[in-house]
Amino acid sequence: MSGTVVVRENGQGRYQQEVIAGQHRLIADEPASMGGSDAGPAPFDFVMAGLGACTSMTLRMYAERKELALRKVHVELSHHKVEVDGTMRDCIERRITLEGDLTPEQRQRLLEIANKCPVHRALSQSFQLDCELVD
Repeated sequence: MSGTVVVRENGQGRYQQEVIAGQHRLIADEPASMGGSDAGPAPFDFVMAGLGACTSMTLRMYAERKELALRKVHVELSHHKVEVDGTMRDCIERRITLEGDLTPEQRQRLLEIANKCPVHRALSQSFQLDCELVD
């Protein structure tokens, strides 16, 4: 099925996983501080990587379509917990650097576009996550 990602233990470490996305093979692991061997990004690193990549690609597509003088996009993300109404919630901070001869209005519009990237929209709303055991 298109868009399917397969994740399975690879037997190389306590938490190491082989991640298969189409023709791409990646390794996921937990850091040593969590009992892993730090052989690859942790799961939340993959979530942030997806958001950062989607943000940068969305900005590039928009800038090309609008013929904006955007030379380079840099997205830096971090994850931490915040308290909201007495409940601890996950928070991803995203810092976007835009290089190029852009007006303040263009920069503001690019920020608005960044917040419309598909991964940002998906993470900002409640997901429906279906799960089943298969034989």
